[in-house]
Amino acid sequence: MPRRRWAAPVLSAVILALLAPLTAATSASASPSPSPSPSPSPSSRAADVGAADVPLEELTTTTTQVASGLYRPTAIAAPDDGSGRLFITEKDGVVRVYHPDTGLAPDPLVDLTGTVDESGNERGLLGIALAPDFAGTQDLYLAYTALPDGAVTLGRYGLDDGTLEPLLSQEHAEFSNHNGGQLVFGTDGHLYLSIGDGGGSGDPFDSGQRLDTLLGKIVRIDVGAACGDLAYCVPEDNPFVGVAGAREEIWMSGGRNPWRWSIDPETGDAWIADVGQGRWEEINHLTPGEQPGANLGWSCYEGLEVFDEAQCDPAAEYTEPVFTYSPQTGGCAVIGGHVYRGQEFADLVGGTYIATDYCSSTVWALREDGAGGYLQAEIGETPTQVTAFGTTPEGEFYVVNDLPGGLHRVGFERVQPACAVEVTREVWGDGMTVDLTVTNTGDEPVDGWELIFPLAIGQTVVSDWNTDLFQGGDLVRARNSAHNATIPPGGSVSLGFLATHTGDTAPPARYTLNGNACTVG
Repeated sequence: MPRRRWAAPVLSAVILALLAPLTAATSASASPSPSPSPSPSPSSRAADVGAADVPLEELTTTTTQVASGLYRPTAIAAPDDGSGRLFITEKDGVVRVYHPDTGLAPDPLVDLTGTVDESGNERGLLGIALAPDFAGTQDLYLAYTALPDGAVTLGRYGLDDGTLEPLLSQEHAEFSNHNGGQLVFGTDGHLYLSIGDGGGSGDPFDSGQRLDTLLGKIVRIDVGAACGDLAYCVPEDNPFVGVAGAREEIWMSGGRNPWRWSIDPETGDAWIADVGQGRWEEINHLTPGEQPGANLGWSCYEGLEVFDEAQCDPAAEYTEPVFTYSPQTGGCAVIGGHVYRGQEFADLVGGTYIATDYCSSTVWALREDGAGGYLQAEIGETPTQVTAFGTTPEGEFYVVNDLPGGLHRVGFERVQPACAVEVTREVWGDGMTVDLTVTNTGDEPVDGWELIFPLAIGQTVVSDWNTDLFQGGDLVRARNSAHNATIPPGGSVSLGFLATHTGDTAPPARYTLNGNACTVG
């Protein structure tokens, strides 16, 4: 799969135009332009076997609530034992059981309320994974913040005897946020755990780029054995084995709060959604060969922009996210999902990565385009405040939402796009013009419209025509003028804008018209 990585900026790097700040914590941060290394040639991996070819803009997400009464659910796991059950973690330290035939069981499967520290909004029982041989061992792996001081802890819980064995602990006492907590067994059989940067704002401990701490990292360990004083073993091929001063458990670094991420069971690819500081939410995609030692960039980078140049190492190589969005969309925290590998909707979203946002509930769909890039679209909404996706052993999707605490089955449908956008562009020097033709492909007239689309980093609108346009951060909201407020069925309107750029002249990749996704010509 094609990837781009860039070296850290030097102090003399050209400064990008400062985008409108969203939080006081980032209002003073200017952003040097990253210097990407040449992109590899397109990979044959992009032609994903079994991948759907339905245009993303023709998809919408459906959800059906199947259970209620959960207390702040945080994660879902499904045992591959033929039972059809789902295990759902709750923030206070309880694991509940759901079955499609009998609903949510009244009694908990696991109760660790005397062990788990749930103080603050983000502490608690955070993650769950089932041993690959769960049917025989009945072992659960749980990530939680432990009493008395909130240390991020990995424990093994035996359902047969009800015992909890702490395996790994990372101090996390100063702040209650940014704990991470995703647990994933990889295709290699090893257990992966994400841990946030230690909380606060702006990476106060410089954790993301340090190798002497597990804060801001994804950890990879072998829980099938014990080595020396450790209740686990460090795989010999971990990238920092034998590196002086480094924690050998580290698999990847540079995370801020990789709350929800996944490994594609068919390819071994990691899809890592990392919650941003306030300017950018990001999703990273790494093949197995790109994962060992990968640096996700925080707190040198947030998304594609430099956040703290003091944390940038000129000799470092940072992984560029494949998708970013700003909270101008109404979002606040990306909730990573999975690549769909089920059968029920394989013809629609097979091989497509699905994610959402805790605040906006927007469903994002990403699919490799076969030419080194990614197709992207908004394909509906989830219920409010989704905290996690889960999959059945057959690959079907569920989500849980925080408040009011429900479990929802996820589906997908094909819909007729409400609009189509044709784009023409002229580029010169540090300027560009973009002309858009928006066609109403629906059966009803559009009376009053708003076209929303993102711009690439460094593109700033100078003037516009045939529209009332506003740019906030990377997001443009183009509203109708008085003379073109109505678009009849099959009719079109034309609009455009003049923008400056700092090198990236890519046109917008996605559009919505009055909240409906448009096809892009």
